[in-house]
Amino acid sequence: MTNKNFFAALQDLEKEKGIPQQIFIEALESALISACKKQYAGSVGTVEVKLNPEKESIDFYAVKTVVEEVVDEENEISLEAAREVKKSYKLGDRYTEKIAPKDFSRIAAQTAKQVILQKLHETERDRAMNEFSDKEGELIVGVVRKIDAKNVYIEIGKGQVEGLMMPSDQVPGEKYNINDKIKVFVKRVKSGYRNAQVLVSRSAPGLVRRLFEEEVPEIKQGSVIIKEISREAGARTKIAIYSEDSRIDAVGACVGNKGTRVNAIVEELKGEKIDIVPWSENPLEFIAKALSPAKVISVTQLDGEKTAMAVVPNDKLSLAIGKDGQNVRLAVRLTGWKIDVKSQTDATKLGVAVEEEPEETAEVSED
Repeated sequence: MTNKNFFAALQDLEKEKGIPQQIFIEALESALISACKKQYAGSVGTVEVKLNPEKESIDFYAVKTVVEEVVDEENEISLEAAREVKKSYKLGDRYTEKIAPKDFSRIAAQTAKQVILQKLHETERDRAMNEFSDKEGELIVGVVRKIDAKNVYIEIGKGQVEGLMMPSDQVPGEKYNINDKIKVFVKRVKSGYRNAQVLVSRSAPGLVRRLFEEEVPEIKQGSVIIKEISREAGARTKIAIYSEDSRIDAVGACVGNKGTRVNAIVEELKGEKIDIVPWSENPLEFIAKALSPAKVISVTQLDGEKTAMAVVPNDKLSLAIGKDGQNVRLAVRLTGWKIDVKSQTDATKLGVAVEEEPEETAEVSED
């Protein structure tokens, strides 16, 4: 490769990768030193390489230390020999001599290539880390570029970074196709040996949180607060919301006019049901709301820490428990309480006084 072609290749790399040419030059100097040492093994010790893009030149120098008596011929030169080149040399000086390697061997060239590629990987990894380290917990839009037997690979960050969506972060029932544009939640940015991995998710509860923040201005402004979220991705989510301002209807703000806001989120989640639950500092009242869409007659704290019995009308027992126990399971996660759901008849048999009428709960979706 001539020097002209060599520097032209550097410019192409800069355009293609968007990495300053100086970074390549520093990497190449290191690589060429390694390659040069291989070619001159046993005859030179310290080697320096200077690349000058303006002059399109590559200069190699053997560097030695000026000494009284030479012990290491590769790294030392006598004062007498040095002064034959330049009389001003004195003991301890650095003596440099230009060398002109004619052709690198295949091994030397391969060594240089490996070092350059490693530097490129490191640079791209560092750039990805810098770009996405402050985006953990954020919502971003990406394009599906590759799908294998397990993982989905998503192009993010202006096409320079690849997001990895592992099976646990995929939503059961969702289909991903090449070139699909999808919203993903950034779980973690992990620095690996070869590159940076941006782990993204469609199943994380954080995705729902960010979608509500995007869709509901009152949440973004802080007048409505998301207290808790429990989710079984692809099936159902319960989100507990609250406002310190009594004039604000927190549930109504999240639902939107004629359901427009929550329906936009449901559409993004491919039909996943969403229960918007008003949070309460009274845990028993919160439990009653959390079992939505079922109506609850009463909630009683049982012996033991954070354990309660919720009594529902006989015809609402299956709704309160949910398919395969999903509704009560999500309510447990949302409230942090263990909940034992009983029908009105069963509660009466256990001696629980049931007199109150079922209170209305916030219902956004029905099974």
